[in-house]
Amino acid sequence: MQYRSLGNSGLKVSELSLGGWLTLGGSVNEKTSINLIKTAFHHGVNLFDMADVYSAGQSEIMLGKAAKDLPRDQMVIATKVYGRMHPGPFGSGLSKKHIIQACEASLVRLQTDYIDLYQFHVYDDSVPLEESLEALAVLFAQGKILYAGCSNFSTAHMQEALNIASAKTFPRFISNQPKYNLLIDTFLEEDFNEVLFPFCGKNGIGNIVFSPLAHGVLTGKYKSLKSSPKGSRAAGKFESVHLTQDNIKEVKRLKSIADEAGLSLVQLSFAWILRKKEVSSAIIGASSVEQLESNLSASGIELDEETLLAIDGKL
Repeated sequence: MQYRSLGNSGLKVSELSLGGWLTLGGSVNEKTSINLIKTAFHHGVNLFDMADVYSAGQSEIMLGKAAKDLPRDQMVIATKVYGRMHPGPFGSGLSKKHIIQACEASLVRLQTDYIDLYQFHVYDDSVPLEESLEALAVLFAQGKILYAGCSNFSTAHMQEALNIASAKTFPRFISNQPKYNLLIDTFLEEDFNEVLFPFCGKNGIGNIVFSPLAHGVLTGKYKSLKSSPKGSRAAGKFESVHLTQDNIKEVKRLKSIADEAGLSLVQLSFAWILRKKEVSSAIIGASSVEQLESNLSASGIELDEETLLAIDGKL
């Protein structure tokens, strides 16, 4: 496993990380969830990305149970706040009250005294960002969080947060989570190469990217829109924006490039993402050890110029 700095911080994270969305504590039972977390750790994964809202808190609970048998000082536990966790006006959002209460609840589920990376799940335009960042400052001062980050933020919103943090000496974001894979060109209508990555590079923000395999489409397992492999997300009625006829055709083209390079399509997909220095880690979503180990095999692979040109359609 290779490790990278998360932005310009001193926090080193595995370039492949394990996430809990839909799987851990959700579609995957407790025994398998805990085994997946432990297996990932023993393969060198140190970054585990959850959110309080994932499976109504169950993903955090699974990580907490697994972490009891692992060295906490070698783990980077990341989680997110925003989603609705209970009824009422303070059950969701980025108000100071909800953030502090949500962090306390996450700590209980995770069975830990501190969260390494605490992230805003989405931007909340109903709450002043200064109030949200002040909540992080309180948690930081209490030793309950070590680093702060965001998810699904545009560059304008990240700039707003950086300006406030600088003026008020609040914790500064060191990370952002965008969706990034071979089948998309922009995130939040911003071009990666022209806007998002240059901004993050300039401001010392590392990207922890999600959906690197486009909800499984980039594994090549979907051969048509009419049939879905047993156990796949599509078979489970999960509707992916990536599962289109054009993308199935594109995946077939990419598979031939991977074959030519002596790689699996999964390895090609992760290596293409990790070619960018602004990417600190790509999140794996796995439901079996076999799937997890297949994804982890992509760590350390570098694509040559000819393969990159072929992916771009320039050969």
